[in-house]
This record gives sequence, C-alpha cells and structure tokens, in this order.
Amino acid sequence: MLRIPAAVCGLLLFATEASAESIRADVACTLVVDAAAGRVIHDSGDCDTRNSPASTFKLPLAVMGFDAGILIDPHTPVWAYRAEYRASRDEARRDTDPTYWLKESIVWYSQQLTLKLGMPGLRRYVDGFGYGNRDLSGDPGRNNGLTQAWLGYSSLQISPREQTVFLRRLLERSLPASRAAQDKAIASMPGFSTADGWTVHGKTGSGFLRGAGGGVDRARPFGWFIGWAEKLGQRTVVFARLRKLDGGPAMGAGPQTRDGLLADLPGLLAKN
Repeated sequence: MLRIPAAVCGLLLFATEASAESIRADVACTLVVDAAAGRVIHDSGDCDTRNSPASTFKLPLAVMGFDAGILIDPHTPVWAYRAEYRASRDEARRDTDPTYWLKESIVWYSQQLTLKLGMPGLRRYVDGFGYGNRDLSGDPGRNNGLTQAWLGYSSLQISPREQTVFLRRLLERSLPASRAAQDKAIASMPGFSTADGWTVHGKTGSGFLRGAGGGVDRARPFGWFIGWAEKLGQRTVVFARLRKLDGGPAMGAGPQTRDGLLADLPGLLAKN
C-alpha cells in the first residue's frame, strides 16, 4: 500500500467539492458512483465524450490475461525486458510481473500480453466487456491495433461514464471472465491510502489528444485516474477523472490527475 505524500495529505484534510475543481479548470470530468447501488455521487464536466483509455486499459487487459491463463497470479509470470522493446523509462527496463506492470505502467508488458492473446482473443474480450467503442483497428493504415489501439490517440476510445460501468461490473465479478481472473486483477492493482481512512485502488493513464489534422498534438496531453475507494464498514465507490491540459509532458499527466483526485475525494464523499 502506497502512502500519499505529506503535501497531498494536507490537502485531503481540507479539500471541498467547490474549491477542488474551481482551481483545476483542466479537469474535463470527475465522476464518482456508488459501486453497489449505481447512484451518482458526483458528476461534473463532460463525462460522456470518449477519449483514448491509454494505460487505464491495463486493468481490463489484466482481467483478460488472468482469464486466458497467460497471467497466473499477481507476481507470475515474470517476463524479461529486451532491448528491442525500446522502453524510454528506467523503470520499464527491467524484468516485470503483473503487479509491477500495473504499478509502473509498463507498455511493453501490455503489448506482449496482447500478442499472446491474439486479435481474435482481444476482440472477444473487448466486445464481451462492452468496452467503449470496441474499435481495435489501431492507427489508420498501419494495421497495428493489436499493440497500439489503446495508446495515446489511436482507435480505441472510452468515456469516463463507461469507465465507471466497467469498474462496477469488475467489482461485482460480473464481467464475462472467471471470478478468479477478476479477483486476481483486483489484487494486482496499485493501492493508496488517504488521511481520513479511505483505501483507494486505481490506474493512471497518460497520452496526447488528437490535433486538427487527426494526428497527435504534443501540446495537448491528457491524464486519467480510474478505480475504486472503500472504507471499512462504509461504502465502496468507483470513480473516473479525466484531465485535458494545454502544455506539459504526457507522462506526468496521469500521476498528476491521480494526486488531484486523491486530494479531492474525501471532500466529494463528505457531501454525499
């Protein structure tokens, strides 16, 4: 379980629904839903427009991998890093298991998993999960959907509201996959704790929006944080936040979105 930095913990004590989002005009959507009842607790911004899932797609990929028997448990298999994967981050240039894959958001591990699933298997799961627009074609004219469809500005798209529907189905163990696979995916997810006692599990995602000509616009990064939060003896909620920024590196957009949501969440829940 990861502890939130002291500066963020201080924000947790004082965050309110009004102040938290008024100082972050780049928040495209914040959606919080009661996991059991489906009641919307907080809904602000445009939560229905689809966006690339980026690395949030690793969560459904984990369910697929465990269900298909490619992934065995949170620490098996360990796949060796190869220079041909051309990872840009030091954290990604090492042997990786499912837990580390999700924690450090290792792209090459996802791509090796989808290659082992094959396009028919990947398509069967994406269709069965009802995941966003279900478009696995990849970049136009490049026939790379098996390894690229969910990345950055490619073909697969999902809205924040659709993210919360998927999360509720996962927590209910109602996806078309074995209960054991869903249990293992949940157990592999990065965890955080807040100063007021909420346990949060979630996945970040970072990328760039499309430009006017349809290609990547590196001046416009986006960041996701999706997941669920629970408090012993109380309720469980699912959430999705999407930020769209003007400027800055894409790699930091997801973690920044995560830290902002973790700071805001207690205030959002306290009012509902």
